[in-house]
Amino acid sequence: MFTSHDGLCGIGELAEAAGVTVKTVRFYSERGLLPEASRSAGGHRRYGPGALERLRLIRSLRAFDLPLPEVRRVLDEDEGCAPGGVLEDAVAGQLRELGSRLRELRWREAALRLVQECPPGERADRLLLVGALTAPPSTAPLARFWRAWLPARMPARSTAAFLDVAVPQPPDDPRPAQVLAFARLNALTLAPCPDVGGRPQPEAHRTAGARGAAVLYAGLAEAYELAAVHLRRDREPHGGEALDSFVDAYARAYGIRDTPDFRRLLARQLAADPRIDMYWELVAEVITPPGARAEPTPGAAHDWLHAALTVRPTASAA
Repeated sequence: MFTSHDGLCGIGELAEAAGVTVKTVRFYSERGLLPEASRSAGGHRRYGPGALERLRLIRSLRAFDLPLPEVRRVLDEDEGCAPGGVLEDAVAGQLRELGSRLRELRWREAALRLVQECPPGERADRLLLVGALTAPPSTAPLARFWRAWLPARMPARSTAAFLDVAVPQPPDDPRPAQVLAFARLNALTLAPCPDVGGRPQPEAHRTAGARGAAVLYAGLAEAYELAAVHLRRDREPHGGEALDSFVDAYARAYGIRDTPDFRRLLARQLAADPRIDMYWELVAEVITPPGARAEPTPGAAHDWLHAALTVRPTASAA
């Protein structure tokens, strides 16, 4: 490749052969990525036959935005000075980073479309609403909201199980409507906790206590699954297994029997408890794919079961 008698080339010749500037060659040389073979009598860098291939490899790696330390490790692996898998790990890391950046850009695009497509009179308020979100948004405010809502000493495993259901994950490629729904969720959870009659939490939390609440939420999860079957079929609230499971969750948490009097009392208690229906409506908007029917949320199942309890307060499958 090189025409000199000793098979070496100068920095200018190497730069020309690689299609880069002398400044680029000098930059990689000074950082130890492109070792020189020797120096001329005048102190100029001289490079061996392998320098061109190495420089091209460096340029290829940098074209994928690999940082210099990663490039060095890949070069060391190529020379047998590092364990295998360095290049694969570096590529995998870049793919993860690229995926995160693409997700961020999709959220920003959907947010901009949301502002662009809304009526002019609403743009300022909507811009403030979506501008409060990161891209993609954090679920931390939602989790903090529920941790304040749940009993303080509820077992960690039970709390984590509930949060998995109650805190929706932002979609990777959102529609503008999903961005708006998540922005409203964010604003809702950052506002003061819902308060009805001076009681910011359901009566069930105080009656059951922290340990009883774990039993309660485990039982409610089963009841909600049963109710979801009826919701998907558009059935009106009625008595049966779902309602019995719902009432049994409260009875076991309170340590009392399921009786007609208990059901009447429970119906009145649930009617007076704080409502966060808006939260669950927004969750349904966030998690529902385009064109799909919204899956029943725990909030929708709870409302269906409470309505069934109100319609048939003393009915039991037992």
